[in-house]
Amino acid sequence: MNISTELDRDIWHNLQEPGSYEWWYFDAEDEEQGLSLVCIWFAGFAFSPYYMEHYLDWRRKKGFNPPKALDYSGFSFQLYENGRETVNFIKEGPSSLFESTGSDIDVRFEKNRFYYDRQQQSYVLDIAFDYPARRQRITARLLFNVRHRYAYRKCDNNNHGKVPRHEWLLTLPRADVSGLVTVEDTLKKKSRTLDLCARGYHDHNLGAMPVHEYIDTWYWGRAFSDKYDLVYYMIFFRNSGYRPLALCMLHDNNSRELMVHEGLQIRASGLRRGLFAPVHSRILSFSRNDFRVDIQQKQVLDSGPFYLRYSSNIGFHKDGREHADLRGISEFLSPGRLKLPVLRFFTRCRIWRYGTKSEMYDRYNFVKTCLHWFKR
Repeated sequence: MNISTELDRDIWHNLQEPGSYEWWYFDAEDEEQGLSLVCIWFAGFAFSPYYMEHYLDWRRKKGFNPPKALDYSGFSFQLYENGRETVNFIKEGPSSLFESTGSDIDVRFEKNRFYYDRQQQSYVLDIAFDYPARRQRITARLLFNVRHRYAYRKCDNNNHGKVPRHEWLLTLPRADVSGLVTVEDTLKKKSRTLDLCARGYHDHNLGAMPVHEYIDTWYWGRAFSDKYDLVYYMIFFRNSGYRPLALCMLHDNNSRELMVHEGLQIRASGLRRGLFAPVHSRILSFSRNDFRVDIQQKQVLDSGPFYLRYSSNIGFHKDGREHADLRGISEFLSPGRLKLPVLRFFTRCRIWRYGTKSEMYDRYNFVKTCLHWFKR
């Protein structure tokens, strides 16, 4: 797993290997209003059950053509209000729905687009989609203005560097986010507009082979306070002979100093298991020498057969002092679970596959819509 913070690497890489993937992740939190959102563009939806099945059939040599990443492009948008899901939209489809030049930071899936404005030093997100299964229509324009960037690079030295290509591109660790999000109820013909003033984050992941064949478990999170920004990234590989990647980046917003702590020891406790969620820890800590980070997974925002997303409280100890006022978003991934057919079945309920009729998808969203109105 190679790491880079270079802006120019945020372009589309047009990976061609079967099972390859690429995604651009954005999130924003408006603490005053209790709002948070996540937007992701995919050029090869790494966690698509459709992509996984095509890949597995091809590997079994049943005469299938190898899958192409762009035939499983996608876009997802999640909106949470006071920790509750308001919108949870995931759509994937063929290459005709995806567009990028590969030379500029500019990616589109249907009417959902982001690009980088170099003059204004900001990412612009234009979002527009219909969500008929939930009777919703969403439009938004969001500006992710650069607060600061990091300068860091790390190469994976496992197996003397002869490892599959996987990259984490941390191109925007902290942004000031502003913009409007309009949520329309297409059944009742009502709409409301949310005015965001938020703290945000953006990164970019890509790999030249299926994520489940290389990565066993994956922890990631970011948290902010007035004084510090913290990003952690931990991966355990399928090959037990490879050293895990465990690092934490801590940025002092007053001195503008970036401290990178590597080779961390990880401790997990508070094990939980959901009906379909993977076994996971609600309490996570990692340390080295006099530096220690403690993560309390406060509330589950979203869960599935292979991942969980939390709102988190994060504190750290450094130089004998405790700092405990950071809040943010954390995620846990166990990608190998998608190899299980029963879990792919339930994951398919969450994804709108363009041109594919799914009664399970319709029924799942009908139930979720009823529950949403009941809770209101």
